[in-house]
Amino acid sequence: MPEVPFRETAIAWAQFTAVRSLGNVGRPDLHRVPDLNRVEVAPIQKEDATTTMSGQPATSKTSQQIMEIKLAHSPDSDDAFMFYALATHKLVTPGYKYTHVLSDIQTLNDAALKETYDVTAVSFAAYPTLRDKYILLDCGASFGEGYGPIVVASKPLHQQELTGKRVAVPGLTTTAYLTLKLFEPNFDAVVMSFDKILDAVLANVVDAGLLIHEGQLLFPQLGLHRVLDLGVWWHERTKLPLPLGGNAVRRALGPELGRQIAQTIRDSVAYGLDHREEALNYAMQFARDMETELADKFIGMYVNKWTMGYGERGRRAVTELIEQGTQAGLLPGPPTVEFLSEN
Repeated sequence: MPEVPFRETAIAWAQFTAVRSLGNVGRPDLHRVPDLNRVEVAPIQKEDATTTMSGQPATSKTSQQIMEIKLAHSPDSDDAFMFYALATHKLVTPGYKYTHVLSDIQTLNDAALKETYDVTAVSFAAYPTLRDKYILLDCGASFGEGYGPIVVASKPLHQQELTGKRVAVPGLTTTAYLTLKLFEPNFDAVVMSFDKILDAVLANVVDAGLLIHEGQLLFPQLGLHRVLDLGVWWHERTKLPLPLGGNAVRRALGPELGRQIAQTIRDSVAYGLDHREEALNYAMQFARDMETELADKFIGMYVNKWTMGYGERGRRAVTELIEQGTQAGLLPGPPTVEFLSEN
């Protein structure tokens, strides 16, 4: 079982939120720090924008050794909900110790190019550049069925008026960016951290902003205007859910260990869904100033049946996204996708 409780990542989040907080976006009175009295303090290492706990990438083990597996994901309530059972020792993982690493998705996409983590969340848009190093797991993914990343502006703006506009985006390898490029190829992308985009739109630094994570639900409170919901557009275009991000495992670990990791993630998700109230209470430490009801809605959007397994329709959606991105010249070919089979 993991020796470092994930509950200690609340400490990491308190540090992370100093530079990654939505709490002061037009609402300084809402800023809230997790209850540090509820966690055990452990040494925390920080690597630039990434918050991590002690641990090294997985290495081979003997019968007397514990294999440590670095598991990287976003510091968000949905991911905290997803990994609640694994993080709080509700699951037994004999012979394996999971070390959790928190970082934004663009940073994780970049880290995957160097095989920094054994298991990592990645944008599906980043997969073509990582396929030689990682293989996609068939669980732990986020899909938006009829909803997804949202483009907002400080004043009413028609979708067709995005042409030539300065749009803040959360990274050039995110699925949100890829999907917006499929909708409108001609706009001026201004790259910034996802949690700075609302501020940039409010200050009119950019004409519009592309929101991921909780920003999709918070923007109406700030008086911003919805320009485009990319999940709605994608569903109208393909009749499929929009695949945003998934979990991938290093090919070097081999298929047998990869399947064990996939089953552990699936079990953790299932536990959270079956024990929703306790998992939600835990995830609130990572809810970035959302009230419980809103956080529950956000979690429900991205931890659901699609997270348990893609199924044929989910795999088709991922393939469709990669194929369209490749055909548009936005992704490197070939337009093939490989998932780690269950057996």
